[in-house]
Amino acid sequence: MDTRHINIIIERNVPFIAGLLEPYANVRYLAADEITPDAVRDADAMIIRTRTRCDAALLLDSRCTFIASATIGLDHVDLEWCRNRGITVTNAPGCNAPAVAQYVMASIMRLANRPVAQYKIGIVGVGHVGSIIERWARGLDMEVMVCDPPRQRAEGGDGWSTLDEIAERCDIITFHTPLTVDGCDATHHMGGKKFFESLRRSPMVFNTARGPVIDTPAMIEAIDNGLVGQAVIDCWENEPDISRDLLERAVIATPHIAGYSHDGKVRATQMALDSLTGYFGLPRITVPMAAPRAVARTVSQLAVIKCYNPLADTAKLKASPGDFESLRNAYAYRSEVGDSRND
Repeated sequence: MDTRHINIIIERNVPFIAGLLEPYANVRYLAADEITPDAVRDADAMIIRTRTRCDAALLLDSRCTFIASATIGLDHVDLEWCRNRGITVTNAPGCNAPAVAQYVMASIMRLANRPVAQYKIGIVGVGHVGSIIERWARGLDMEVMVCDPPRQRAEGGDGWSTLDEIAERCDIITFHTPLTVDGCDATHHMGGKKFFESLRRSPMVFNTARGPVIDTPAMIEAIDNGLVGQAVIDCWENEPDISRDLLERAVIATPHIAGYSHDGKVRATQMALDSLTGYFGLPRITVPMAAPRAVARTVSQLAVIKCYNPLADTAKLKASPGDFESLRNAYAYRSEVGDSRND
């Protein structure tokens, strides 16, 4: 393909990318709600975030052959339809994992009423995010239980726990799974009525994974019944029209910004650019920002507390829940723990 005739649509809120592809392609920047079937009809490629749903309804009459999502998750893309259509889809695995881990640990520090080493944490999903939380928690002398059936089957060995065991024994339970609806490892509403009724220690429960991993009415009932001691919610069902009842009850409630660090966004945009330039045979393009630092191997409690206060973001959302999307889109990217910008 003559690269001068490549048409690329970029979701407007993808950061640090404006102007980088124009020497090689025709580029249009659109808001998510402007990415319509008519808009993508002549697009060869798209760079998107989670608010753009890519499926037959959007792409049936498009010539698009490549989609890069500058996100970890891909539940906004109909992967099977795209595969059958011959559309290549890429994402940015792990791009914001340190930021989400930072969010979880900072929330724990803010809510803990005893030394964190006295808490037992259960991590459900031990991938990019969960593995960082596991490492940081062990470094803080917390007792850790991990649940990840796909990894357990693939790797074997000891040290794995079931969700039931975590529900029975943990003071903190945090979900870090993708959203899947089919198969033996389906995660849709895995935090449902049965799960909440099996809780034994009135734990803190976190959802920084995907909204539908938690069944909202079941969680509200569990909070009201004392089965959940404290709810920390960053990912919600039906975003941006979130449950006001759950918002009222959550002690920390934020507009899907747990992964919104400066370094995380640089990583995501760079990964999207690398995928697109590789696909079309273009020269490598580098995001004109300082390269993200390596993920901290361990963290101190003081460093975590200093790096981020989720209660400030909670106050903003609780004051203006109707502004969920604008609070998310206008969010000031924070620094990651261990980053020199925190010094």
